[in-house]
Amino acid sequence: MKTNIDTIFFDVGATLRYVVPDEEFAAAAEKELMELVGTTESHDEFFEKLEANWKAYRKFAKTELIDVSEMELWLQYLLPDYPAEMLAPNSARLTRLWRDHDGRREAHPDVVPTLRELKRRGYKLGIIANTITETEIPDWMCSVGVADCFKTVILSSKVRLRKPDVAIYQLAARCIDSPVENCAYVGDNPVRDVEGAVNSGFGSMILYEDAGTADREGKLPTVQPDVRIRSIGELLELFPDRN
Repeated sequence: MKTNIDTIFFDVGATLRYVVPDEEFAAAAEKELMELVGTTESHDEFFEKLEANWKAYRKFAKTELIDVSEMELWLQYLLPDYPAEMLAPNSARLTRLWRDHDGRREAHPDVVPTLRELKRRGYKLGIIANTITETEIPDWMCSVGVADCFKTVILSSKVRLRKPDVAIYQLAARCIDSPVENCAYVGDNPVRDVEGAVNSGFGSMILYEDAGTADREGKLPTVQPDVRIRSIGELLELFPDRN
């Protein structure tokens, strides 16, 4: 590991937390989502259309390396045939419900103590995440007691940039006031997380090996991480006390 690293950025999904399947939780989210939009379609018809629109949006986002706001997501992509005056004021809640229909999200057991110890050791911490939500990750940070650990939180849905675009990494470094060469990135995707961090000039890329040798779409990496870890707690072996 390079000794000049004083800033550590994290991915969130799969890196800091994981999805816990919960049929009752997911069913309640789906029920509320349908009620909120006032759909007259059956459950299966409604979610079949929503899934198809979601896949089309994901293809667009990954191709163009852009994420849109929650309001744009629902008005232009997910439910363009529904009344805008109903979708617009409820877009944030709809996004949360759409996320919840996958299940509950919980932090890996070693995440909270590791983040708090890295902060104590004198590192500046931040988040760079591809996400369709604008409030869910900040709310989660508060709920698990780590909001005070992070100086900068960069969400693709807020900044309209998406990993692996180097611009989102460079923006995060500027916001936290650190040269890119002094920054490390910790992520689980062996393609976009690694390529983005390496190509942006980050001093170190640490791969949390959750996704295997290819990313979830089967794409193989073109560059390799500096370090591979199997748990977030291993970061404490890589980053000594700066105090």
